[in-house]
Amino acid sequence: MERVYIFDTTLRDGEQSPGVSLNVKEKVQIAKQLVRLGVDVIEAGFPVASPGDFAAVAEIARSVKGVQVCALARANFGDIDKAWEALKEAEEPRIHTFIATSDIHLQYKLRMSREQVLEAAREAVQRAKGYTPIVEFSAEDASRSELDFLCQVLAAAIEAGATVVNIPDTVGYAVPEEFGEFIRAIREKTPGIEKVTISVHCHNDLGLAVANTLAAVRNGARQAEVTINGIGERAGNAALEELVMALYARRPLYQITTGIRTEEIFRTSKLVSSLTGMPVQPNKAIVGKNAFAHESGIHQDGVLKERTTYEIIDPKVIGIPQSSLVLGKHSGRHAFKTRLAELGYALSEEELNDAFARFKELCDRKKVITDEDLLALVEEEIRKVPPTYELKYFHILSGTTVVPTATVGLQVGEEVREEAACGNGPVDAIYKSIDKITGMKPTLETYAIDAVTGGKDAVGSVTVRVKSEKGKTYLGRGLSTDVLEASARAYIDALNKMVADLNGPGSRPESEAGS
Repeated sequence: MERVYIFDTTLRDGEQSPGVSLNVKEKVQIAKQLVRLGVDVIEAGFPVASPGDFAAVAEIARSVKGVQVCALARANFGDIDKAWEALKEAEEPRIHTFIATSDIHLQYKLRMSREQVLEAAREAVQRAKGYTPIVEFSAEDASRSELDFLCQVLAAAIEAGATVVNIPDTVGYAVPEEFGEFIRAIREKTPGIEKVTISVHCHNDLGLAVANTLAAVRNGARQAEVTINGIGERAGNAALEELVMALYARRPLYQITTGIRTEEIFRTSKLVSSLTGMPVQPNKAIVGKNAFAHESGIHQDGVLKERTTYEIIDPKVIGIPQSSLVLGKHSGRHAFKTRLAELGYALSEEELNDAFARFKELCDRKKVITDEDLLALVEEEIRKVPPTYELKYFHILSGTTVVPTATVGLQVGEEVREEAACGNGPVDAIYKSIDKITGMKPTLETYAIDAVTGGKDAVGSVTVRVKSEKGKTYLGRGLSTDVLEASARAYIDALNKMVADLNGPGSRPESEAGS
C-alpha cells in the first residue's frame, strides 16, 4: 500500500480556535503524545506571532524526538529567520512558508500583483532552503485561486527548492468532486510536481474537510494536514481521527496506509480536549462518547450476537478503555502506578506522588475509581503550573433563605490566608473570597461543569476561563466529587497560570496565520 504522511497542526492552526491558549508545558505535553500517536510532522507554532509561541516551538524542537518539527512563516525573511531560530535544535526541522494566491486575497489583503507574489514565493523558499533541506510551501486560499497562476507559483516554489507543496482549502469552500479534480489538474499542469509531496489542508466550514481530504488523497495527495478533534479556525480543520480511521476502515477501497498507532487516538483526543477546554461533542465521529454506544434494542441485540452488525470499527482499535478499573482506598501505590502505565502515562516521581495523594482523597469519597476518573485526575496533575496559591479549606453557608457566604483559606508561601465574602450563589461567594486573598480582579468569562463519570458519586469537572486586567485569557480546570471544591480548584488553577505568565513568555495573542 502507498502511504499518506500525517502533518498535525493542532498546536498551530488548532490553537487558533477562538478562546484556546496553551502554555509551553501544555504544548510540549501534547507534542509528546503526538509522537506516541505516530504523526509524521508536528507543526509546533508560528514563532514570529509572540514570545510565547517562539518559546513553545523552541522547547518542542529541543525536547521532542522521532518526528519532524515544523514552524510556520509568512513569505518574508523576518518570519523565516525567526522560524529557523526557534527550530534550529530540532532533530529534523521543517520550515513552512506561505503566501496567498487567490485574486481576492491579492487585491484586498496583500495588495500585491501576481508578479510580486510569484517573486515573494520564490525568494521565501530559497531563504528557508538556506536553513534546512525540508521546506514546505503553501499557496493560501488555493482552492479559490486561478488554476494556471497557482500552478505557476507552485512550479516556482519547486524550482526554488520546496520539498512539499500544500494546497489549502483555507475557507472550506471546496466540495469533494471539485477538489479531487483540482488536485488532479495541479498534478497535470505543474512542472516538477513529480519531485515533491503534494499536501492538502482543508477547513470544515461546509462540514466537508475530511471528505475533501479523502478526495485529494484519491487523486494523488500524499500528505494530509489535520488536527486532533478537528479543532481550528472557525469551524475547524480536517479531523485526524476521522481521516485515519476512514482510511483504516476502507483499506480495500483506498489502498492507503498511515503511520498512526490507532490505539493512541482516544487518549490523544481526551488530552487535547482537556488542555484546550474544548469538549468533544457526544455524537462526534470516532471519539465522541456516543460513537460506540447503542441504545436501540435492535442494535443492542445485533451487537450482542455479532459486534460487526452495527460497529464498523472495533473500539479497542482506537484505545477506548473497555473495563472499569476496580481501584479503591485499599489499593497501593504500586497498583496505582501500574494502572497508569497501562493507560499510557509515565509520570515523574513528583507528579506520581501528587497524583497518588489526590487519588487517595478521591477514594474516600467514591466507592469505585474508573479509568475515566484516573484519566481526568492525572491530566489535571500534569497540567499544573507552580502553585502560587493552593486550596487549604473552604466553608459555605447557603440556602434559600440566607445570603450565600464563603470562607476560604489559601496556602500562600509559608502562611495560610483566609477571607470571607458574600455572593449571588456559593460559587460566586467562593470566587469573591479568593479575589480578596489574591488581590487579583480577573473577569470570569466562562464556567462549565460536567460529570466525568456516571453515578451519584461522579467526579465533577469544572472548567473556567478568566480574563486578566490586561485582556489575556487563562483556562483553569478542577476535579472533585464536590462541585464547589472543583469550582474553587478550577479558579485557583487559572489564577496560578496568570501569575506564572507574569514570570515568563505569555501565550500568543490572536494573530494572522496561514492556510
